[in-house]
Amino acid sequence: MNASTKGVELALDMPLNAVAWDAAPPGSAKALVNEFTQDLEAEMIEFRRDLHRHPEVSNEEFRTTQKVAERLEKAGLKPRLMPGSTGLVCDIPGLDPGAPFLALRADLDALPVTDEKAVPYRSTVPGFCHACGHDVHTAGVLGAGLALARLSETHALSVPVRLLFQPAEEKIAGAQYMMRHGVLEGVGRILALHCDPKIDVGRVGLKTGPLTSACDLVKLTVKAGASGETMPPNVVHAVAALTVGVPAAVSQRMPMGSGVSIVWGHVEANTGTESTGALAPETGFMQCTIRCIDERAWTLVENLFRQAVENIAALHGVTPDLEYTRGIPPVVNESTSIALLRQAAEEVLGKDGTTYTEQSLGGEDFAWFVREVPGAMARLGVRTPGAERTLDLHQGLFDVDERAIGVAMRLLSAAALLS
Repeated sequence: MNASTKGVELALDMPLNAVAWDAAPPGSAKALVNEFTQDLEAEMIEFRRDLHRHPEVSNEEFRTTQKVAERLEKAGLKPRLMPGSTGLVCDIPGLDPGAPFLALRADLDALPVTDEKAVPYRSTVPGFCHACGHDVHTAGVLGAGLALARLSETHALSVPVRLLFQPAEEKIAGAQYMMRHGVLEGVGRILALHCDPKIDVGRVGLKTGPLTSACDLVKLTVKAGASGETMPPNVVHAVAALTVGVPAAVSQRMPMGSGVSIVWGHVEANTGTESTGALAPETGFMQCTIRCIDERAWTLVENLFRQAVENIAALHGVTPDLEYTRGIPPVVNESTSIALLRQAAEEVLGKDGTTYTEQSLGGEDFAWFVREVPGAMARLGVRTPGAERTLDLHQGLFDVDERAIGVAMRLLSAAALLS
């Protein structure tokens, strides 16, 4: 027995609370899918570990896409790769071919973060790992799709299901890329899960309305310019003033409760000419992320940010060059979709299987999907109950309780049966 196989068995040897589906009538769609997902769980855990060993960042998910496609083809399905060969779509027929699809979405990309875990499935690619749980999302949607495909073969799947395996979520570009290629055509509802290390495995966090925040990216360069015989502008002072002053100015002009967060992630001043024995930087460079919990604030923040930059730059005699990238709106969960996820969770996890979750400052390009069709994202609990440490997303030590994969498979399958 190798270490990886042993790990899968250990994960499955720690059962969660009794699953309500266990009492489903023999031969019913629920009983069959419960059986199928249990059969697939060990395989999907190993599938996730394979992806974890071989992470691929945004728009480079070639191997990941191929692995998913191969497994779907093995099940007799016909996945369709996106034109760039990263990302794919796969349809599972239902009893009514004219009914709208229920779409289940997973994201494929990893992060430029070094894997610091001492586990058999540690990343083999230096400097990159699945530190956001997209490998779990992929395994969960794939497992649910395979179980539903087996059910479809018996003509017991009422609604058609469309599996979306999306590239470039971390680049906040993949969802719109897929939409431009028509993946939402015929879709009536879309669902997704996202790992949450603050919620215990065996539970899901649900919230109607805004779940995440809007997110924009900014690059700002300031230059001293020609000074003639006068002292050149002090770029260091200008950069310092912009770092402190821009967030304050934007915040003061925003409506109450807008929840705007401006976080500088990179600030530097490049050394230029030497003057009177001191180095006088000629150029400053800054990068920040802007997050808004309110969509109305998101529509206002760019102009306010630009005005603040121009005013402070003029005060310090520097010339700004601002590159402002509009990112993504908040994910806004639709009420009927949340009710569907709640009912599904109660069926497969029991009455205590759901918990309320707060809106986060994180960004998620699933937001574009739910602006076009009704849908919702749930928080998938991945924390081992009683664990001493809670490791947040985007960290090199981040890992999950792999029983969450089975939870994801059953939850999404139940949502399909209830649709």
